[in-house]
Amino acid sequence: MSAIGSLIFCTDCGNLLRESTGDADAILHCDVCGTRNKDTTPQTIVSESKPSAFPSALRSKRSAVQTLSAEDRKTEAVTNHTCEKCGRKEMFFTTVQLRSADEGSTVFLRCVCGHKYVINSTINFTPYQSSIKPS
Repeated sequence: MSAIGSLIFCTDCGNLLRESTGDADAILHCDVCGTRNKDTTPQTIVSESKPSAFPSALRSKRSAVQTLSAEDRKTEAVTNHTCEKCGRKEMFFTTVQLRSADEGSTVFLRCVCGHKYVINSTINFTPYQSSIKPS
């Protein structure tokens, strides 16, 4: 009898035998050739392999993926929108798509004086400066 993990095979014909009982004195009969095989206790086989043993296109691209920190994502552009509090003609803005795709973006405006407000509609809002400045 041959065993691979918990599978037991007939030593004569290689047929898969019935489930092991775990009793070393039990005899398992082969349904194909009739050979009597001794039962064995199930064995657990653990195998390990290195990640390099199975090449992956995704794994090779992992090093090419750029990880952004929270500070990297804090970018604002400048627009010629007048601050409601201090009257300054330029404000920083960030846009986020918070609603469904067929609705306008949410625009977060921030002035250097500290005043902040949000525009939730698709009004004529055209940024005049395309450079991105950190907040």
